[in-house]
Amino acid sequence: MTAPPVLFRCSPRQGGNSDMAARMFLAGLRQAGGDAREVRLADYAIEPCLGCGACRRSLGRRCVLADRDQAEELFGLLLTAPFVLFASPIYFYHLPAHFKAFIDRSQSYYEKGMALDPSITGLPRRTAHVILVAGRPTGERLFEGSLLTLKYFLVNFKYALSEPLTLRGKDGPDDLAADEAACALLRESGAAAWRSLDHLA
Repeated sequence: MTAPPVLFRCSPRQGGNSDMAARMFLAGLRQAGGDAREVRLADYAIEPCLGCGACRRSLGRRCVLADRDQAEELFGLLLTAPFVLFASPIYFYHLPAHFKAFIDRSQSYYEKGMALDPSITGLPRRTAHVILVAGRPTGERLFEGSLLTLKYFLVNFKYALSEPLTLRGKDGPDDLAADEAACALLRESGAAAWRSLDHLA
């Protein structure tokens, strides 16, 4: 394996429940003998998509904002990781604004795929793990919009979503830490993700 798995922490707030969920996943991964790179999305400058369509028309389907922020650096991690994790809180039944801006900026990669660019068509099929943490304890469709968005964002990079881990009622700073069953599940999910890699089969 030339590149490590990448764990994206997508909350704008440091040290919240979704950050802790990612750390639990990482702890399990490390207990299984692996390691991963952690990325806190809020530490990266990401400008929102302009909707200008330039990536559809330009040679190489390049985004006009590519040299103005760090989105391309993050997309580079998606291109090379053997698997990824996205851990995010839920805000108003969807993903936080900065995370959504990153997703929207992947339009140029969608355009590359539609043009059968070998940098996309040649990617191996991989797995994306998702942890979504909501303060709200109820809501039949609480995670539905976020999961649809993630599914169609990640398919552009040849990732398929694994069964998502969705946690409700985790609003206070110690809510996840107090849930021993959820913490054990998160650690086991990280261990299972590492063990699933082909090179360990």
